[in-house]
Amino acid sequence: MNLVEGKLKYLVTLLVVLALITAACGGGETTEAPAQQEGAAEVPAAEESAAEAPAASEEQAPAAEESAAEAPASSEEGASVETSGASLPSADFLTRDYEGTTLRVFFGPAGDEAGTYGDLVAQFEAETGITVDVVTAPNSATDHLVQMLQFLGAQSSDIDVYQVDVIWPGILANDAVDLSQYIPAEEVDAHFPAIIENNTVDGKLVALPWFTDAGLLYYRTDLLEKYGYDGPPATWDELEEMAATIQAGEREEGNDSFWGFVWQGNNYEGLTCDALEWQYSHGGGRIIEPDGTITVNNENAIAAMNRAAGWVDTISPPGVTSYQEEDARGVWQSGNAAFMRNWPYAYSLGNNDDSPIQGLFDVSVLPTAADQNAGTLGGWNLMISQYSQNVDASAMFVRYMSSPIAQKDRVIRVSLLPTLVELYTDPEILEAQPFLDPLLDVFTSAVARPSTVTGELYNEISTAYFNAVHSVLTGEETGEDALLDLEDELVDITGFEVGQP
Repeated sequence: MNLVEGKLKYLVTLLVVLALITAACGGGETTEAPAQQEGAAEVPAAEESAAEAPAASEEQAPAAEESAAEAPASSEEGASVETSGASLPSADFLTRDYEGTTLRVFFGPAGDEAGTYGDLVAQFEAETGITVDVVTAPNSATDHLVQMLQFLGAQSSDIDVYQVDVIWPGILANDAVDLSQYIPAEEVDAHFPAIIENNTVDGKLVALPWFTDAGLLYYRTDLLEKYGYDGPPATWDELEEMAATIQAGEREEGNDSFWGFVWQGNNYEGLTCDALEWQYSHGGGRIIEPDGTITVNNENAIAAMNRAAGWVDTISPPGVTSYQEEDARGVWQSGNAAFMRNWPYAYSLGNNDDSPIQGLFDVSVLPTAADQNAGTLGGWNLMISQYSQNVDASAMFVRYMSSPIAQKDRVIRVSLLPTLVELYTDPEILEAQPFLDPLLDVFTSAVARPSTVTGELYNEISTAYFNAVHSVLTGEETGEDALLDLEDELVDITGFEVGQP
Protein backbone atom coordinates (compact mmCIF):
# COMPACT_ATOMS: atom_id res chain seq x y z
CA MET A 1 0.00 0.00 0.00
CA ASN A 2 1.50 3.39 -0.99
CA LEU A 3 1.13 6.61 0.99
CA VAL A 4 -1.78 7.93 -1.09
CA GLU A 5 -3.70 4.69 -0.71
CA GLY A 6 -2.99 4.73 3.01
CA LYS A 7 -4.39 8.24 3.34
CA LEU A 8 -7.50 7.34 1.35
CA LYS A 9 -8.01 4.30 3.55
CA TYR A 10 -7.68 6.50 6.63
CA LEU A 11 -10.22 9.06 5.36
CA VAL A 12 -12.80 6.38 4.62
CA THR A 13 -12.29 4.73 7.98
CA LEU A 14 -12.37 8.06 9.78
CA LEU A 15 -15.84 8.85 8.44
CA VAL A 16 -17.02 5.65 10.08
CA VAL A 17 -15.27 5.95 13.41
CA LEU A 18 -16.24 9.57 13.93
CA ALA A 19 -19.71 8.16 14.43
CA LEU A 20 -18.38 5.88 17.15
CA ILE A 21 -19.76 7.28 20.32
CA THR A 22 -18.04 4.67 22.39
CA ALA A 23 -14.89 2.81 22.68
CA ALA A 24 -16.34 0.14 24.75
CA CYS A 25 -19.71 0.39 26.24
CA GLY A 26 -20.26 4.01 26.42
CA GLY A 27 -22.58 6.62 25.37
CA GLY A 28 -23.09 10.23 24.64
CA GLU A 29 -20.79 13.12 25.15
CA THR A 30 -20.10 13.80 28.79
CA THR A 31 -17.29 14.86 31.04
CA GLU A 32 -14.07 12.93 31.27
CA ALA A 33 -13.59 10.39 34.00
CA PRO A 34 -10.67 9.81 36.32
CA ALA A 35 -8.76 6.58 36.19
CA GLN A 36 -9.94 3.94 38.62
CA GLN A 37 -8.28 4.10 42.00
CA GLU A 38 -8.83 1.78 44.90
CA GLY A 39 -10.79 3.85 47.40
CA ALA A 40 -11.04 6.84 45.09
CA ALA A 41 -13.38 9.47 46.43
CA GLU A 42 -14.40 11.14 43.19
CA VAL A 43 -17.51 10.06 41.33
CA PRO A 44 -16.53 9.33 37.75
CA ALA A 45 -18.67 10.58 34.92
CA ALA A 46 -19.53 8.31 32.02
CA GLU A 47 -16.95 8.99 29.34
CA GLU A 48 -17.69 10.18 25.85
CA SER A 49 -16.77 6.81 24.54
CA ALA A 50 -17.44 4.72 27.45
CA ALA A 51 -20.13 2.89 29.02
CA GLU A 52 -17.81 0.80 30.83
CA ALA A 53 -17.25 3.62 32.80
CA PRO A 54 -14.77 5.65 34.50
CA ALA A 55 -12.37 3.20 35.76
CA ALA A 56 -9.71 1.50 33.89
CA SER A 57 -12.10 0.07 31.45
CA GLU A 58 -12.81 0.05 27.83
CA GLU A 59 -14.07 3.47 27.50
CA GLN A 60 -11.38 5.01 29.48
CA ALA A 61 -7.79 4.47 28.76
CA PRO A 62 -5.58 3.31 31.60
CA ALA A 63 -3.75 5.75 33.74
CA ALA A 64 -0.67 7.00 31.98
CA GLU A 65 1.78 9.87 32.21
CA GLU A 66 2.79 12.52 29.68
CA SER A 67 6.07 10.71 29.40
CA ALA A 68 7.50 7.59 30.89
CA ALA A 69 8.88 7.73 34.38
CA GLU A 70 12.59 8.32 34.42
CA ALA A 71 14.29 4.96 34.55
CA PRO A 72 16.79 4.14 37.24
CA ALA A 73 20.33 3.36 36.30
CA SER A 74 20.69 0.15 34.37
CA SER A 75 21.10 -2.89 36.55
CA GLU A 76 22.73 -6.17 35.92
CA GLU A 77 20.57 -8.40 33.77
CA GLY A 78 18.06 -10.32 35.85
CA ALA A 79 18.25 -8.01 38.88
CA SER A 80 15.23 -6.35 40.42
CA VAL A 81 14.83 -2.60 40.19
CA GLU A 82 13.51 -0.32 42.92
CA THR A 83 10.93 2.07 41.48
CA SER A 84 8.50 4.19 43.48
CA GLY A 85 9.28 2.12 46.52
CA ALA A 86 8.40 -1.16 44.79
CA SER A 87 10.71 -3.97 43.73
CA LEU A 88 9.61 -5.76 40.60
CA PRO A 89 11.15 -9.05 39.51
CA SER A 90 12.42 -9.30 35.97
CA ALA A 91 10.97 -11.65 33.36
CA ASP A 92 13.26 -14.34 31.99
CA PHE A 93 12.64 -13.28 28.39
CA LEU A 94 14.01 -9.74 28.89
CA THR A 95 17.34 -9.29 27.11
CA ARG A 96 19.66 -6.44 26.20
CA ASP A 97 19.68 -7.41 22.52
CA TYR A 98 18.07 -4.09 21.60
CA GLU A 99 19.96 -1.79 23.97
CA GLY A 100 19.95 1.78 22.68
CA THR A 101 16.62 1.35 20.88
CA THR A 102 13.85 3.88 21.54
CA LEU A 103 10.23 2.73 21.48
CA ARG A 104 7.33 5.16 21.22
CA VAL A 105 4.10 3.89 22.74
CA PHE A 106 0.67 5.50 22.44
CA PHE A 107 -0.98 5.05 25.84
CA GLY A 108 -4.00 6.55 27.56
CA PRO A 109 -3.83 9.56 29.86
CA ALA A 110 -2.65 9.46 33.44
CA GLY A 111 -5.14 9.50 36.26
CA ASP A 112 -2.59 9.62 39.09
CA GLU A 113 0.99 10.64 39.64
CA ALA A 114 2.13 7.12 40.50
CA GLY A 115 1.09 6.08 37.03
CA THR A 116 -0.54 2.92 35.89
CA TYR A 117 2.65 1.71 34.29
CA GLY A 118 5.45 3.99 35.48
CA ASP A 119 7.22 1.35 37.58
CA LEU A 120 6.82 -1.21 34.84
CA VAL A 121 8.26 1.02 32.15
CA ALA A 122 11.20 1.91 34.37
CA GLN A 123 11.81 -1.78 35.10
CA PHE A 124 11.67 -2.65 31.41
CA GLU A 125 14.09 0.14 30.51
CA ALA A 126 16.56 -0.86 33.23
CA GLU A 127 16.49 -4.55 32.28
CA THR A 128 16.75 -4.09 28.51
CA GLY A 129 18.56 -0.80 27.89
CA ILE A 130 15.62 0.24 25.70
CA THR A 131 14.20 3.74 26.12
CA VAL A 132 10.39 3.92 26.17
CA ASP A 133 8.87 7.24 25.13
CA VAL A 134 5.21 7.38 26.16
CA VAL A 135 3.03 9.47 23.85
CA THR A 136 -0.13 10.40 25.74
CA ALA A 137 -3.41 9.61 24.00
CA PRO A 138 -6.52 11.79 24.46
CA ASN A 139 -8.96 11.19 27.33
CA SER A 140 -11.76 10.44 24.91
CA ALA A 141 -11.46 6.96 23.46
CA THR A 142 -13.08 8.20 20.25
CA ASP A 143 -10.35 10.84 19.87
CA HIS A 144 -7.81 8.18 20.82
CA LEU A 145 -8.96 6.04 17.91
CA VAL A 146 -9.02 8.96 15.48
CA GLN A 147 -5.42 9.86 16.31
CA MET A 148 -4.37 6.23 15.90
CA LEU A 149 -5.98 6.15 12.48
CA GLN A 150 -4.11 9.28 11.50
CA PHE A 151 -0.78 7.63 12.31
CA LEU A 152 -1.75 4.34 10.71
CA GLY A 153 -3.37 5.92 7.65
CA ALA A 154 -0.10 7.70 6.94
CA GLN A 155 1.80 4.41 7.51
CA SER A 156 3.83 6.30 10.09
CA SER A 157 6.67 4.60 11.95
CA ASP A 158 6.52 7.27 14.66
CA ILE A 159 4.52 4.98 17.00
CA ASP A 160 5.58 1.40 17.68
CA VAL A 161 2.96 0.18 20.18
CA TYR A 162 -0.68 1.22 20.52
CA GLN A 163 -3.15 0.71 23.33
CA VAL A 164 -6.37 -0.53 21.69
CA ASP A 165 -9.90 -1.00 22.91
CA VAL A 166 -11.50 -4.43 22.90
CA ILE A 167 -13.86 -3.45 20.07
CA TRP A 168 -11.15 -2.14 17.72
CA PRO A 169 -9.25 -5.24 16.46
CA GLY A 170 -11.57 -5.60 13.47
CA ILE A 171 -10.90 -1.99 12.49
CA LEU A 172 -7.13 -2.13 12.99
CA ALA A 173 -6.24 -5.64 11.82
CA ASN A 174 -4.67 -4.59 8.52
CA ASP A 175 -2.29 -2.22 10.29
CA ALA A 176 -1.19 -4.62 13.04
CA VAL A 177 1.67 -7.07 13.37
CA ASP A 178 0.54 -10.67 13.89
CA LEU A 179 1.62 -11.19 17.49
CA SER A 180 1.29 -14.96 17.24
CA GLN A 181 4.57 -14.82 15.31
CA TYR A 182 6.34 -13.13 18.24
CA ILE A 183 4.61 -14.26 21.45
CA PRO A 184 5.00 -17.90 22.57
CA ALA A 185 1.76 -19.85 22.27
CA GLU A 186 1.76 -20.84 25.94
CA GLU A 187 1.79 -17.15 26.93
CA VAL A 188 -1.07 -16.36 24.59
CA ASP A 189 -3.10 -19.33 25.84
CA ALA A 190 -2.70 -18.19 29.46
CA HIS A 191 -5.10 -15.27 28.84
CA PHE A 192 -8.88 -15.54 28.97
CA PRO A 193 -9.92 -17.37 25.78
CA ALA A 194 -12.74 -14.93 25.03
CA ILE A 195 -10.28 -12.04 24.81
CA ILE A 196 -7.87 -13.94 22.55
CA GLU A 197 -10.79 -14.91 20.31
CA ASN A 198 -11.92 -11.29 20.22
CA ASN A 199 -8.42 -10.08 19.32
CA THR A 200 -7.91 -12.62 16.53
CA VAL A 201 -9.00 -11.51 13.05
CA ASP A 202 -8.80 -14.04 10.22
CA GLY A 203 -6.25 -16.03 12.19
CA LYS A 204 -4.13 -12.96 12.99
CA LEU A 205 -3.54 -12.04 16.64
CA VAL A 206 -3.99 -8.29 16.39
CA ALA A 207 -3.35 -7.42 20.04
CA LEU A 208 -2.29 -9.00 23.34
CA PRO A 209 -4.58 -8.48 26.36
CA TRP A 210 -3.43 -5.85 28.84
CA PHE A 211 -6.31 -5.63 31.33
CA THR A 212 -9.98 -6.52 31.19
CA ASP A 213 -13.51 -5.64 32.20
CA ALA A 214 -16.87 -7.38 32.11
CA GLY A 215 -20.42 -6.80 33.29
CA LEU A 216 -21.14 -7.80 36.91
CA LEU A 217 -24.14 -8.29 39.18
CA TYR A 218 -23.89 -6.18 42.34
CA TYR A 219 -26.06 -7.25 45.25
CA ARG A 220 -26.79 -6.02 48.78
CA THR A 221 -25.54 -8.70 51.15
CA ASP A 222 -27.34 -7.16 54.13
CA LEU A 223 -30.70 -7.14 52.36
CA LEU A 224 -30.37 -10.69 51.08
CA GLU A 225 -29.73 -11.80 54.66
CA LYS A 226 -32.58 -9.65 55.96
CA TYR A 227 -35.07 -11.30 53.61
CA GLY A 228 -33.80 -14.83 54.11
CA TYR A 229 -31.70 -15.41 50.98
CA ASP A 230 -28.50 -17.44 51.22
CA GLY A 231 -26.72 -15.90 48.26
CA PRO A 232 -27.09 -14.00 44.99
CA PRO A 233 -29.52 -15.17 42.29
CA ALA A 234 -28.23 -17.78 39.88
CA THR A 235 -31.06 -17.28 37.36
CA TRP A 236 -33.08 -14.37 36.05
CA ASP A 237 -36.19 -15.95 37.58
CA GLU A 238 -34.50 -15.88 40.99
CA LEU A 239 -33.39 -12.29 40.51
CA GLU A 240 -36.92 -11.20 39.64
CA GLU A 241 -38.35 -12.93 42.71
CA MET A 242 -35.69 -11.57 45.08
CA ALA A 243 -35.87 -8.06 43.65
CA ALA A 244 -39.66 -7.94 43.94
CA THR A 245 -39.64 -9.27 47.50
CA ILE A 246 -36.93 -6.93 48.76
CA GLN A 247 -38.45 -3.95 46.96
CA ALA A 248 -41.86 -4.58 48.51
CA GLY A 249 -40.36 -5.04 51.97
CA GLU A 250 -38.26 -1.88 51.86
CA ARG A 251 -41.19 0.18 50.63
CA GLU A 252 -43.40 -1.14 53.37
CA GLU A 253 -40.79 0.16 55.80
CA GLY A 254 -41.10 3.63 54.28
CA ASN A 255 -38.49 3.84 51.50
CA ASP A 256 -40.69 4.68 48.51
CA SER A 257 -37.58 5.34 46.40
CA PHE A 258 -36.35 1.77 46.66
CA TRP A 259 -36.10 -0.43 43.55
CA GLY A 260 -35.20 -4.05 43.03
CA PHE A 261 -32.83 -3.82 40.06
CA VAL A 262 -31.06 -1.00 38.20
CA TRP A 263 -29.12 -1.27 34.94
CA GLN A 264 -28.30 0.60 31.70
CA GLY A 265 -31.35 1.07 29.50
CA ASN A 266 -30.60 4.18 27.46
CA ASN A 267 -30.25 3.75 23.70
CA TYR A 268 -26.45 3.84 23.49
CA GLU A 269 -23.54 1.37 23.46
CA GLY A 270 -24.10 0.50 27.09
CA LEU A 271 -27.47 -1.01 26.17
CA THR A 272 -25.73 -3.18 23.57
CA CYS A 273 -23.61 -4.55 26.43
CA ASP A 274 -26.57 -5.18 28.75
CA ALA A 275 -28.82 -6.63 26.06
CA LEU A 276 -26.13 -8.95 24.73
CA GLU A 277 -25.82 -10.34 28.27
CA TRP A 278 -29.59 -10.98 28.42
CA GLN A 279 -29.63 -12.51 24.94
CA TYR A 280 -26.60 -14.77 25.35
CA SER A 281 -27.59 -15.95 28.83
CA HIS A 282 -30.96 -17.04 27.41
CA GLY A 283 -29.26 -19.14 24.73
CA GLY A 284 -30.04 -16.50 22.12
CA GLY A 285 -26.61 -16.22 20.51
CA ARG A 286 -24.33 -13.21 20.02
CA ILE A 287 -26.23 -10.97 17.55
CA ILE A 288 -23.77 -11.97 14.80
CA GLU A 289 -21.70 -15.10 15.36
CA PRO A 290 -17.90 -15.18 14.88
CA ASP A 291 -18.42 -16.95 11.53
CA GLY A 292 -20.54 -14.03 10.24
CA THR A 293 -23.98 -15.61 10.67
CA ILE A 294 -26.72 -13.19 11.79
CA THR A 295 -28.56 -14.97 14.62
CA VAL A 296 -30.29 -12.15 16.50
CA ASN A 297 -33.83 -13.13 15.51
CA ASN A 298 -34.56 -16.29 17.48
CA GLU A 299 -37.07 -17.28 20.13
CA ASN A 300 -34.57 -17.16 22.99
CA ALA A 301 -33.35 -13.67 22.12
CA ILE A 302 -36.97 -12.54 21.77
CA ALA A 303 -37.78 -13.98 25.20
CA ALA A 304 -34.81 -12.15 26.71
CA MET A 305 -35.90 -8.77 25.36
CA ASN A 306 -39.51 -9.24 26.36
CA ARG A 307 -38.37 -10.27 29.84
CA ALA A 308 -36.26 -7.13 30.24
CA ALA A 309 -39.16 -4.97 29.07
CA GLY A 310 -41.19 -6.49 31.89
CA TRP A 311 -38.72 -5.15 34.47
CA VAL A 312 -39.44 -1.54 33.56
CA ASP A 313 -41.68 0.08 36.17
CA THR A 314 -42.00 -3.18 38.10
CA ILE A 315 -38.64 -4.07 39.70
CA SER A 316 -36.80 -1.29 37.82
CA PRO A 317 -37.57 2.44 37.70
CA PRO A 318 -39.64 3.69 34.75
CA GLY A 319 -36.71 5.99 33.98
CA VAL A 320 -34.28 3.09 33.62
CA THR A 321 -34.76 3.36 29.85
CA SER A 322 -32.65 6.55 30.04
CA TYR A 323 -30.05 5.22 32.50
CA GLN A 324 -26.36 4.98 31.78
CA GLU A 325 -23.69 3.64 34.16
CA GLU A 326 -23.61 6.57 36.53
CA ASP A 327 -27.40 6.86 36.70
CA ALA A 328 -27.63 3.25 37.84
CA ARG A 329 -24.76 3.70 40.27
CA GLY A 330 -26.38 6.81 41.72
CA VAL A 331 -29.49 4.86 42.71
CA TRP A 332 -27.48 1.87 43.90
CA GLN A 333 -24.87 3.71 45.93
CA SER A 334 -27.50 5.86 47.65
CA GLY A 335 -28.88 2.61 49.06
CA ASN A 336 -32.01 2.52 46.91
CA ALA A 337 -31.57 -0.74 44.98
CA ALA A 338 -31.13 -4.41 45.85
CA PHE A 339 -29.30 -5.34 42.63
CA MET A 340 -27.33 -3.49 39.97
CA ARG A 341 -25.69 -4.46 36.71
CA ASN A 342 -22.49 -2.46 36.20
CA TRP A 343 -18.75 -2.68 35.55
CA PRO A 344 -16.00 -3.39 38.12
CA TYR A 345 -15.18 0.32 38.58
CA ALA A 346 -18.26 0.70 40.80
CA TYR A 347 -16.89 -1.68 43.43
CA SER A 348 -14.23 0.57 44.93
CA LEU A 349 -16.50 3.61 44.69
CA GLY A 350 -19.24 1.79 46.58
CA ASN A 351 -16.76 1.05 49.36
CA ASN A 352 -15.59 4.64 49.79
CA ASP A 353 -15.74 5.98 53.33
CA ASP A 354 -18.59 8.31 52.36
CA SER A 355 -20.66 5.58 50.69
CA PRO A 356 -23.93 4.62 52.47
CA ILE A 357 -23.47 1.01 51.34
CA GLN A 358 -19.81 0.60 52.29
CA GLY A 359 -19.24 -3.04 53.27
CA LEU A 360 -22.87 -3.98 52.56
CA PHE A 361 -22.58 -5.44 49.07
CA ASP A 362 -20.72 -7.93 46.93
CA VAL A 363 -20.46 -8.89 43.26
CA SER A 364 -21.22 -12.03 41.28
CA VAL A 365 -21.59 -13.35 37.77
CA LEU A 366 -24.77 -12.17 36.07
CA PRO A 367 -27.73 -14.60 36.15
CA THR A 368 -28.66 -17.05 33.42
CA ALA A 369 -31.77 -18.52 31.88
CA ALA A 370 -30.08 -21.30 29.90
CA ASP A 371 -27.16 -22.64 31.90
CA GLN A 372 -24.72 -20.07 30.50
CA ASN A 373 -23.80 -16.86 32.24
CA ALA A 374 -22.54 -13.85 30.37
CA GLY A 375 -20.82 -10.60 31.19
CA THR A 376 -20.07 -8.49 28.14
CA LEU A 377 -16.34 -8.30 27.55
CA GLY A 378 -14.47 -5.03 27.85
CA GLY A 379 -10.88 -3.97 28.38
CA TRP A 380 -7.74 -2.75 26.65
CA ASN A 381 -5.00 -4.47 24.69
CA LEU A 382 -1.56 -3.78 23.20
CA MET A 383 -0.94 -3.78 19.44
CA ILE A 384 2.29 -3.38 17.46
CA SER A 385 2.11 -1.20 14.37
CA GLN A 386 2.88 -2.90 11.08
CA TYR A 387 4.90 0.21 10.22
CA SER A 388 7.16 -0.01 13.30
CA GLN A 389 10.87 -0.27 12.62
CA ASN A 390 11.38 -1.92 16.01
CA VAL A 391 9.04 -4.90 15.91
CA ASP A 392 11.26 -7.31 17.86
CA ALA A 393 11.89 -4.84 20.68
CA SER A 394 8.21 -3.88 20.66
CA ALA A 395 7.21 -7.53 20.99
CA MET A 396 9.42 -7.87 24.07
CA PHE A 397 7.80 -4.75 25.54
CA VAL A 398 4.28 -6.03 24.86
CA ARG A 399 5.14 -9.41 26.38
CA TYR A 400 6.46 -7.72 29.52
CA MET A 401 3.52 -5.33 29.94
CA SER A 402 1.09 -8.26 29.59
CA SER A 403 3.13 -10.70 31.71
CA PRO A 404 2.13 -12.10 35.11
CA ILE A 405 4.73 -9.85 36.75
CA ALA A 406 3.26 -6.71 35.22
CA GLN A 407 -0.39 -7.67 35.60
CA LYS A 408 0.10 -8.58 39.26
CA ASP A 409 1.80 -5.27 39.92
CA ARG A 410 -1.02 -3.30 38.28
CA VAL A 411 -3.92 -5.08 39.93
CA ILE A 412 -2.39 -4.66 43.39
CA ARG A 413 -1.46 -1.02 42.86
CA VAL A 414 -4.33 0.39 40.79
CA SER A 415 -6.97 -2.37 40.52
CA LEU A 416 -6.63 -2.98 36.78
CA LEU A 417 -8.16 -6.41 36.32
CA PRO A 418 -5.85 -9.16 35.03
CA THR A 419 -6.43 -11.07 31.80
CA LEU A 420 -4.39 -14.04 33.05
CA VAL A 421 -6.44 -16.85 34.60
CA GLU A 422 -3.74 -17.83 37.09
CA LEU A 423 -3.78 -14.44 38.84
CA TYR A 424 -7.35 -14.83 40.09
CA THR A 425 -6.15 -17.37 42.64
CA ASP A 426 -2.95 -15.57 43.65
CA PRO A 427 -3.01 -15.13 47.46
CA GLU A 428 -1.20 -11.77 47.42
CA ILE A 429 -3.61 -10.36 44.87
CA LEU A 430 -6.68 -11.62 46.73
CA GLU A 431 -5.38 -10.14 49.97
CA ALA A 432 -4.93 -6.75 48.30
CA GLN A 433 -8.10 -6.90 46.18
CA PRO A 434 -10.55 -9.36 47.79
CA PHE A 435 -13.34 -8.40 45.40
CA LEU A 436 -11.52 -10.37 42.66
CA ASP A 437 -12.31 -13.70 44.34
CA PRO A 438 -15.68 -14.29 42.64
CA LEU A 439 -14.70 -12.77 39.29
CA LEU A 440 -12.93 -15.71 37.66
CA ASP A 441 -16.27 -17.15 36.55
CA VAL A 442 -17.25 -13.74 35.17
CA PHE A 443 -14.28 -13.54 32.83
CA THR A 444 -14.19 -17.20 31.82
CA SER A 445 -17.81 -16.79 30.68
CA ALA A 446 -17.48 -13.30 29.17
CA VAL A 447 -19.07 -12.75 25.77
CA ALA A 448 -17.59 -10.44 23.14
CA ARG A 449 -19.60 -8.03 21.04
CA PRO A 450 -19.48 -8.79 17.30
CA SER A 451 -16.87 -6.12 16.62
CA THR A 452 -14.14 -8.41 15.28
CA VAL A 453 -16.28 -10.07 12.63
CA THR A 454 -17.91 -6.78 11.55
CA GLY A 455 -14.84 -4.53 11.68
CA GLU A 456 -15.59 -0.98 10.55
CA LEU A 457 -19.31 -1.80 10.37
CA TYR A 458 -19.50 -2.45 14.11
CA ASN A 459 -20.79 0.98 15.11
CA GLU A 460 -23.63 0.73 12.60
CA ILE A 461 -24.44 -2.79 13.82
CA SER A 462 -24.43 -1.76 17.47
CA THR A 463 -26.57 1.31 16.84
CA ALA A 464 -29.18 -0.77 15.03
CA TYR A 465 -29.15 -3.30 17.87
CA PHE A 466 -29.48 -0.93 20.80
CA ASN A 467 -32.18 1.10 19.03
CA ALA A 468 -34.19 -2.08 18.41
CA VAL A 469 -33.80 -3.24 22.01
CA HIS A 470 -34.72 0.22 23.31
CA SER A 471 -37.93 0.14 21.30
CA VAL A 472 -38.87 -3.06 23.14
CA LEU A 473 -38.00 -1.64 26.55
CA THR A 474 -40.15 1.43 25.95
CA GLY A 475 -43.08 -0.60 24.66
CA GLU A 476 -42.95 0.77 21.12
CA GLU A 477 -42.47 -2.72 19.67
CA THR A 478 -42.66 -6.32 20.82
CA GLY A 479 -39.50 -8.37 20.92
CA GLU A 480 -40.84 -10.42 17.99
CA ASP A 481 -41.34 -7.41 15.71
CA ALA A 482 -38.21 -5.54 16.78
CA LEU A 483 -35.81 -8.44 16.20
CA LEU A 484 -37.42 -9.41 12.89
CA ASP A 485 -36.89 -5.86 11.64
CA LEU A 486 -33.39 -5.82 13.11
CA GLU A 487 -32.48 -9.02 11.29
CA ASP A 488 -33.42 -7.41 7.96
CA GLU A 489 -31.45 -4.29 8.83
CA LEU A 490 -28.32 -6.28 9.74
CA VAL A 491 -28.53 -8.20 6.46
CA ASP A 492 -28.70 -4.89 4.59
CA ILE A 493 -25.70 -3.50 6.48
CA THR A 494 -23.43 -6.56 6.27
CA GLY A 495 -24.66 -8.81 3.48
CA PHE A 496 -24.20 -11.74 5.88
CA GLU A 497 -26.39 -14.85 5.89
CA VAL A 498 -29.12 -15.46 8.47
CA GLY A 499 -29.03 -18.51 10.73
CA GLN A 500 -29.57 -19.79 14.25
CA PRO A 501 -27.19 -19.59 17.23
